[in-house]
Amino acid sequence: MKILVPVDGSLASFNAAKKSVEIAKAYGFTLKLITVVNHEKISRLRRNQRLWHQVDGSILNGTREVFGDDKISDSLKDVGEELLDSIINDLDICDMKPEKEVLLGEPYQIILDTAKEEKADLIVMGNRGFSKIKRFFVGSVAQRVISEATCPVLVIHTEAED
Repeated sequence: MKILVPVDGSLASFNAAKKSVEIAKAYGFTLKLITVVNHEKISRLRRNQRLWHQVDGSILNGTREVFGDDKISDSLKDVGEELLDSIINDLDICDMKPEKEVLLGEPYQIILDTAKEEKADLIVMGNRGFSKIKRFFVGSVAQRVISEATCPVLVIHTEAED
């Protein structure tokens, strides 16, 4: 049995990763952690001439003149790899060997596609807890995944504790 764990660097997604490890240990599941680089967002940011991406307090700043789209995508993939490695290193995974992958695309769609391709039995993901108004305007990746997933989805909030 497999658990898919999408992470984005938020506290909620780290809490989801911790909960997924707990479930995997208790029931003998395998884990796959993914992070999604949103190429559409990259294009929009490029039109605005700047790309700002924050991970663990570090900010990467690239301008159009310095980086092309491929360079930015490669840089964000590298940051995604670092994020996944950091999360895995911070988890109490004992002898588990979680899979990890950085993917490109629209986050909710990539999560759904990956869950289907990997035949995931459960998706465990974080929810940042947008207000109803903000969710109306910007949408919610978790909400889209919940409404369209073919397997159960466990959503962990930012405030979740052991």
